Amino acid sequence: MRRRLLAGAGAMAAGLAGLGLAGCRSPAAIPPAGPQRLRRLAEAHWPYRLNIQGTTAGGLSGIDYDAKRSEYLLLSDDRSDLDPARFYAAQWAPPWAQPPEPKGVVQLQRPGGGPWPARRRAEPGTPVPDPESLRLRPGAGTLLWTSEGDVGRGFGPALYESARDGRLLREFALPAMFNPDPAQRRGPRDNLGLEGLALAPDGRHAWLAMENALIQDGPVPTTRAPGGPCRLTRIDLETGQATRQIAYVPDAIPLRPLIPGSHADNGISEILMLDADRMLVLERAYATGAGNSLRLYEIDTRNATDVLAIDALAADNHRAAPKTLVADFAWLGLSRLDNTEGMCWGPPLPDGKRMLVVVSDDNFNPLQTTQFAAFEYTDRP
Repeated sequence: MRRRLLAGAGAMAAGLAGLGLAGCRSPAAIPPAGPQRLRRLAEAHWPYRLNIQGTTAGGLSGIDYDAKRSEYLLLSDDRSDLDPARFYAAQWAPPWAQPPEPKGVVQLQRPGGGPWPARRRAEPGTPVPDPESLRLRPGAGTLLWTSEGDVGRGFGPALYESARDGRLLREFALPAMFNPDPAQRRGPRDNLGLEGLALAPDGRHAWLAMENALIQDGPVPTTRAPGGPCRLTRIDLETGQATRQIAYVPDAIPLRPLIPGSHADNGISEILMLDADRMLVLERAYATGAGNSLRLYEIDTRNATDVLAIDALAADNHRAAPKTLVADFAWLGLSRLDNTEGMCWGPPLPDGKRMLVVVSDDNFNPLQTTQFAAFEYTDRP
């Protein structure tokens, strides 16, 4: 749904751009005084519909770094329509002046083996994943990956674990609150499900982030008001059980569409652990004709109420995680801001600092781009 909306909105934005009314950049932003926590190191792009081993690369919604193989793993959110569900491997060598070099593609397998079916050809009752984020489990050598699900077809968000060769190892049982409701009175909204996935440094727990609030928890963001709280859920990877859940409130949409009433949104597009308790949260917004906004926040998961047992979130029954702005990407000197959905730690920099790497999902839209960007990250004192 979002891809269809953005494709139409992109065409509209292109028309506006032709009239001198719009561009791909977010509005100019003035960085705050003091040391900056993100410093741009490099930017590169893959061409539209790059062919990698007979598949169409694009829709890159998840990224992680495999230190043992010195390669990035890139998850496509193609619902098996162009090619079966898959992830790519690529190497991006310093000084990162050239685009990442593709090294291969791995097809993700469905239960029982074989490729996932295309959504348009899937039988009723057969799920088709909408892949959104992935994390490598270094100790196990396996991959965790999320699907937003398909509420319209009766499937909720999902968390899977696969071998590096794509074999499906298990699907996690998520709390019942994530089950879709045919009447749309509660549960996840279509295409606003599990968008973010983070792995704790000890590898024992994973955190899952919803892009927007469950229906019973509040509305989606507007240009005038923040959205309802998104649920971030911690999963014990040994038992497969949810052990904690916190709330996070996304900003109001920071951009206004140039045509009132046309498409605009904001929500969580990715999360990443800083340490055992602190997390980076990337908010990604879009408004027709105005472009994209990307804001990176830091939260401490200990400073929020455990809401796992709360059926519906309200202002008086929980404390959401306070958030601190790390960077507005409009400060960072990129050639453009696009639909950035993937975020990971790259290899350590020569001075020992961390390298933060992001990738954008081009929605298989020629008006967008697959953008890779690398930054030097400085932790707060």
